[in-house]
Amino acid sequence: MGLKFSKAGPVKGANSPLALPHPVFSYLSASSWIRNLVSKKRRRIIVGGYDLDMSYITDRVLAMSFPAEHMRAVYRNPLWQVKSVLEMRHQGHYKVYNLCIEEDYDPSHFHGRVERFPFEDNHVPHFEMMKKFCESVHSWLSNDPKNIAVVHCMAGKGRTGLMVCAYLVYTGMSAEEALQLYAQKRTTNNEGVSIPSQRRYVGYWEKMLSFPKGIGIPPDVNLPQPCSRELRRIRLYDTVNTNAVFFVVSELQEIPNQMYQPPVEVAKSCCREIKKGSEGSCSPRYFLSYVERDKEGAAPKSEELRFVVQMDTESPVLYQKNCLDYCFKKPVEVKGDVRVIFYQKMIGGRLFYACFNTAFIKNGLLQFKIKDLDKVGSAGRSICGPAFCVELLFGPANRSFSGSFVI
Repeated sequence: MGLKFSKAGPVKGANSPLALPHPVFSYLSASSWIRNLVSKKRRRIIVGGYDLDMSYITDRVLAMSFPAEHMRAVYRNPLWQVKSVLEMRHQGHYKVYNLCIEEDYDPSHFHGRVERFPFEDNHVPHFEMMKKFCESVHSWLSNDPKNIAVVHCMAGKGRTGLMVCAYLVYTGMSAEEALQLYAQKRTTNNEGVSIPSQRRYVGYWEKMLSFPKGIGIPPDVNLPQPCSRELRRIRLYDTVNTNAVFFVVSELQEIPNQMYQPPVEVAKSCCREIKKGSEGSCSPRYFLSYVERDKEGAAPKSEELRFVVQMDTESPVLYQKNCLDYCFKKPVEVKGDVRVIFYQKMIGGRLFYACFNTAFIKNGLLQFKIKDLDKVGSAGRSICGPAFCVELLFGPANRSFSGSFVI
């Protein structure tokens, strides 16, 4: 199957000057009730008569929504108001971090102190981006005790929360502590980073850091080695009101000299109802275990290949509940950051999705309950029974022996 790149949104307003707002825009942007409506449960601050969607997560890290111009300023933070507040409070000591892939602005509005780490809304960044972001924020804040970092995406919640929490973990917090602090400081309902995959990546990030002894010394970041796995089967347990669900598997594709990594489609098909006797040989029960490697890539001498039983919940659930299944005739090799999206039909009607990294698959299975899936709306919940679960079955890859065994 050929690789297909998703289309990134256009970058707008990159060279537009910060002109005085049109009187109509000025009146609407001065009336903050629209922006209060859009910001929902995100905390706001009032400074110098401006009511803005921004929150201090710590004394030196500020989260906010997009600093907008023209009509977008009616319901987002007006850029000229953001600039006025930052100049008023932190003149010469602020740096802005833009996480949007879909929108940009002229860095000269903020004296050129803008750095971009773009990735898609409601999704996750690659680990190298997280590393560079944390190193940049640490360097900037270390230059002067008065310096602050201003982080935003479009709404200033999910992507912003993921990256702010990554930095808080970089400073020594646990992933859970960082997520809780962000939720308390950024939202009034204590729901900060609400996308399960984004929370998952904060947990991944925590596992990569090791802290040397000494005050003020940044942690060592141990990025995982690229790890390929063979995706062999996708199964949905306890489905209702449907006999078929479509899916698309994609992975982030590295582009030379580009921070943003677009998703590339590697497989798509349809999970259909399992009927007794239909699973046949495409439901193997035993696989060679994943063998951990040391830093040089060598397997431990004491470690031997092991057989692992697939956690299949087996016949009782398969035949007593409605389950959907797809077994790849030829396993699909995936590596790095992977996204699986489920649809009601091949074009449109998204149900839910999940993002994960193959380096953190420590056995043959990934299982996602409803709480582990992203953007589960009413359509998604309508197909989920009480015991609903998405299961991805993997075999090993990049190994001298990667076959499967049925016993």
